[in-house]
Amino acid sequence: MLSSPPVLPTSPTTVPHTLLAQPHQWQTAAQLHPALSATQQQWLFDQESLTRRLTQISHDCFSVTPLQEGWQTLRLDETNALGVPTNSQGWVREVFLRGNGEPWVFARSVAARSALEGSGLDLAQLGSRSLGELLFSDRAFQRGELEASHYPADWLPAEVRSDDLWARRSCFRRGKLAVLVAEVFLPAFWVAAGQS
Repeated sequence: MLSSPPVLPTSPTTVPHTLLAQPHQWQTAAQLHPALSATQQQWLFDQESLTRRLTQISHDCFSVTPLQEGWQTLRLDETNALGVPTNSQGWVREVFLRGNGEPWVFARSVAARSALEGSGLDLAQLGSRSLGELLFSDRAFQRGELEASHYPADWLPAEVRSDDLWARRSCFRRGKLAVLVAEVFLPAFWVAAGQS
């Protein structure tokens, strides 16, 4: 049985109730191709572990800063992707992926309570470890198709809130368990990626 730890002290992302009911459009590489630069295409739709790539371009100065985690009502785009009923409860984990101390990526990972409990995966125990690395190291997880979109500013933590930031997401499945991972590329990341 998973426990619910207290929300971590950094400012949590509060999703307004109205956004829970609004679908958000995610698109495939083929749908977005004309709108993306070659660099954007490469990072948004690369199938390799983002953790490993960030570790490489930061010259091993990569870290994870947890922002908040706990049980929440999942957004409509998340319940649709996970194939669970609207307003389902799920475990939500939000972190910054940092390179050289700077927030490069905001990541939000969710799994429905109905699938997570009894799965043997305890997301509450990750702390400052990378969820992506865990998912890539467990060969039982199969990654679904990558999709991308401009991420709504209201869904971001206040300190990095900005319009038109590119994000990607994919669903990792192992049996009945599905973990949806969304990664939002912040401006400092693109600067670093251009210099790598």
